[in-house]
Amino acid sequence: MGDPLKITPICSRHRALNALMAPFGGWDMPIQYEGIIAEHGWCRSSASLFDICHMGEFLFEGDFEAGGLEDVFTFSVQTIPVGRSRYGFLLNEHGGIIDDLIVFRLSADLVIIVVNAATAPHDFTVIQERLRGGTFTDISADTAKLDIQGPLSRDVMVAAFGNKIAGIPYFRFITMNILGVEAIISRTGYTGELGYEIFLPTGKGAELWDLLLKDERVKPAGLGARDVLRLEVGYSLYGSDIDEETTPLEAGLEGFVNFDTPFVGKEALLRVREHGVKRCKVSFRVNSRRSPRHHYEIYMGDALAGHVTSGVFSPMLGCGIGIGIVDAGDYPPGTPLVICHERVKMDAEVCTLPFYSAGSLRN
Repeated sequence: MGDPLKITPICSRHRALNALMAPFGGWDMPIQYEGIIAEHGWCRSSASLFDICHMGEFLFEGDFEAGGLEDVFTFSVQTIPVGRSRYGFLLNEHGGIIDDLIVFRLSADLVIIVVNAATAPHDFTVIQERLRGGTFTDISADTAKLDIQGPLSRDVMVAAFGNKIAGIPYFRFITMNILGVEAIISRTGYTGELGYEIFLPTGKGAELWDLLLKDERVKPAGLGARDVLRLEVGYSLYGSDIDEETTPLEAGLEGFVNFDTPFVGKEALLRVREHGVKRCKVSFRVNSRRSPRHHYEIYMGDALAGHVTSGVFSPMLGCGIGIGIVDAGDYPPGTPLVICHERVKMDAEVCTLPFYSAGSLRN
């Protein structure tokens, strides 16, 4: 038998709401409450609350350059202004993605690193081995994280915690006292909608959940709706679209790699840039309401080109959508593809990302 599933401080609330629970990254997590389509629609039109307490959080304090943190990620930590965050990658020596993550700059010598749940223990070990100094601490067990997302999320947060929240720009954050404790409130998310990620002590997670759900504009949403929401706007999912065998160049994410800063895996990526990728990301729309699934095959004509890494039915587009990894080549929008699995065949065509661009993200 495997290790028992971990639970978040909100777990009892999910069960009280009769959520469908399932393992995810070693955690017992809510997949849906009233239904994926309904929860997706509520997030696109109002405000949805997600339990993201399973994510990992690390704290680094010290000199970023002398301590070695400046050399760890595919971006410069030193150049992140205080009060802002930056997205990028932790790579292996071959340029493969160990994890994608966000670093929040709290002060001149203090950052929080937010990583994926399933990779958190390995991430911590890898980062720690690359550091030369400073204080590096895993604060995941002490940190709760709730995400409120949707076009009405700002109104909800201002009603709950005051006008200070209204002025937070995209990819910036503030620290403030809520529920009697210091919390970080960040204008970030994973849905393509206006939203906030809230970090606070674990013991206050359930209280915050209860408070936000008292607002009739807010409903809970599970990981099922979250997956549809993120794919509609073209966000990658670790373990599906990106992994240790995939480089940011193959995944179409070179824009989050700063080649002017040193990092592990840089030399490997430079060699790939010089010789060209052997695989590349492709995004596509299915010409029906059928959903492509992970590992379905992608054909171009009669030739097997690659496989699907993520796929769902998109309520906003009314058809199946997906991302895949295929042999390097020219795939302009409109290129016909066939998605296959056993006796299933779906006609599709290449399109550009995002699939859906009418969200409230930057409102």
